[in-house]
Amino acid sequence: MGLQNRIVHALWIGLFLTSIGCRSTPAVSAGPEPEGLGYGAPGAGHEIVICGERFSVGAPVVLWSDVDGYNAYSTDRHFIDKPKPKNSPEPGTLRYDPGRVSRDGNRTQLVEAGSRNVAQLGDIVDQFVLHYDVCGASQSCFKVLHDHRGLSVHFMLDVDGTLYQTMDLREQGWHATKANTRSVGVEIAHIGGRGKRDLAQMESWYVRDAEGLRIQFPKWLGDGGVRTPGFIGRPLRDFRVEGRVQGEKRYMYDYTPEQYETLVRLSATLCQVFPRMEADAPRDASGVVANRVLGDAEFAAFGGILGHYHVQRNKVDPGVAFDWEPFLGRVRDRIRAYPVR
Repeated sequence: MGLQNRIVHALWIGLFLTSIGCRSTPAVSAGPEPEGLGYGAPGAGHEIVICGERFSVGAPVVLWSDVDGYNAYSTDRHFIDKPKPKNSPEPGTLRYDPGRVSRDGNRTQLVEAGSRNVAQLGDIVDQFVLHYDVCGASQSCFKVLHDHRGLSVHFMLDVDGTLYQTMDLREQGWHATKANTRSVGVEIAHIGGRGKRDLAQMESWYVRDAEGLRIQFPKWLGDGGVRTPGFIGRPLRDFRVEGRVQGEKRYMYDYTPEQYETLVRLSATLCQVFPRMEADAPRDASGVVANRVLGDAEFAAFGGILGHYHVQRNKVDPGVAFDWEPFLGRVRDRIRAYPVR
């Protein structure tokens, strides 16, 4: 395990050995209210929000404004920890940029806060960045990102396929450094991959029963806040996957079928709403999906779906188990079958 991964692992242990705690009330802003709420089951629709407009993804969506949602607009902690987490943001601190802002020294406003111009946003946004959260459950992911680190991501995808949208896509999330201005990001609930010498902690999250391999949350995590009662998460492939990313050998278990299904539907919607976002990933000269960081020219030219490791050399998510080719094929099939209005 490299220095970066040892640091991440140490932070993960320190952050999660406490219980989730109680929910707090946002101190400043609940964020903009999406129009036309109230469809479907309480707190669970099937539409995401872009510049105030709703777009169907055909998968369970919980918005930031729902009672059980996760609100990146809040400027206070979502969960109550005692004592206050070390180095957590002070009350009143934003975790995102309102609208879209360039990364040049002048921080030019490219999309205004509160914009309702989807076409204008489509001129800026052309990347969808996939992360795994190294937390195992979306509830824990939001606690780490929002409460402890003062960061944000547009979506969190839980093990049962529930998609949490934390803010309107017109806002600039803080999730992928140089990609933030032009990207949408999703944190997929997963404990992540490991090198060969560091497999024990990863393996502790999985057990076998009569039906095969399944996810087992640590006792201190309880049910992880998963919305589907009694949900049992099983990796799509019933074995440990190995491969190379950033030139290093890694091991990892697959995502759940429910996660892939929702991610396919979300990706197909985004690739249609944002015309410069191709339903493809960065590829090497041989045509295979690249398993390394992109060079500056490659990154500048690419518009589509990419991993965090394509953006930053010190990242390895969404990991070696992410099954790129079947996933991308299903996204294209979905686009053909269900065109966005």
